[in-house]
Amino acid sequence: MKKITILGSTGSIGTSTLDVVRQHPDKFKVVGLTALNNIDLMIQQINEFRPMKVSIGNKDLAEQLRLQIPSETEIYYGVEGVIEVAANTTAEIVMSSVVGAAGILPTIEALKSGKDIAIANKETLVAAGQLVTEIARENNCKLIPVDSEHSAIYQCLNGENEKDIERLIVTASGGAFRDRARDEMRHLKAYDALKHPNWNMGAKLTIDCATLMNKGFEVIEAHWLFDIPYEKIDVLVHKESIIHSMVEFIDGSVMAQLGAPDMRVPIQYALEHPRRLKGSYQRLNFAELTTLHFEMPDLERFPCLQYAFNAGKAGGTMPAVLNAANEVANRLFLEGKIGFLDIEKLLYETMSSHQLQMDPSLDDIFEADQWARKAVKNYVKILH
Repeated sequence: MKKITILGSTGSIGTSTLDVVRQHPDKFKVVGLTALNNIDLMIQQINEFRPMKVSIGNKDLAEQLRLQIPSETEIYYGVEGVIEVAANTTAEIVMSSVVGAAGILPTIEALKSGKDIAIANKETLVAAGQLVTEIARENNCKLIPVDSEHSAIYQCLNGENEKDIERLIVTASGGAFRDRARDEMRHLKAYDALKHPNWNMGAKLTIDCATLMNKGFEVIEAHWLFDIPYEKIDVLVHKESIIHSMVEFIDGSVMAQLGAPDMRVPIQYALEHPRRLKGSYQRLNFAELTTLHFEMPDLERFPCLQYAFNAGKAGGTMPAVLNAANEVANRLFLEGKIGFLDIEKLLYETMSSHQLQMDPSLDDIFEADQWARKAVKNYVKILH
């Protein structure tokens, strides 16, 4: 029985991971859970799965937890609590699904303690990809992709020679605004962007899909996960989200991984690979797939994708700056404080004014992160 810890257990990936555990109680044992502030759901999860250690956002919430969960479960809180649960349980694999840069430190500490990482927190590899992959190698740990696109590439490359790769093709649904003109986007609100056509995801990720920033982050992730130069990574809009990504080889062959848009499938594969477990998830009916659409992304309508390529190629602290600026801009849009097209303006201004630092330490990355957050807030004042 494989022991697992879930960082971000009350989010969409966390709850889907627990669904997988429910389907295979003989295969997985949950030993650690963390959440930010969804205490009601976390209480249910703790009472159902009986983990060794848990962490929640602050001391007050931790004290509330103590009154409603088994006494043998150890309770922690704050950043230190997440790190404790990530690094100091008997888990063999940690599902890293915390949203944002908050996932960087727990993921690094889990790697240093010798645990494999099922990586669903894309910001960790975007902001600190070089450091994280180096730490994984030094500790002989695996970084196993959970995003459906990276899981697809991972599966397509199983048993293949990396020298035979011609290019990676990362597919994108196009998000909620894929058929909208620029003039329309000026007036759209967060509730419009949250209507994703194919996937059920958290709010931040859904907004990132609408700007195509999520796809840009996935390009940076793919660069680090598969050690592939950016010149060999393409993005292709595929509205049906049936083909999750493809790999083209030097002989012209293309391998694709297909499946219904359900995150439990790549989660299950990440937890048990290379073996596959039977799942009662939605299956594709090929007789009903009359058409599959593909088109190149429109970088004039969605410049955030180009910003991500630019940041990845620049390297150093630039991806961390892009990630931090995007987190702030994304939240401001969700709160109705800026318009949809203001997101890209804030990212452009922040990246343009950043003094790039190459070969950054972890402290340098966090410093760049904090600089970018302040810079965005200053530029918002100029916008208004």
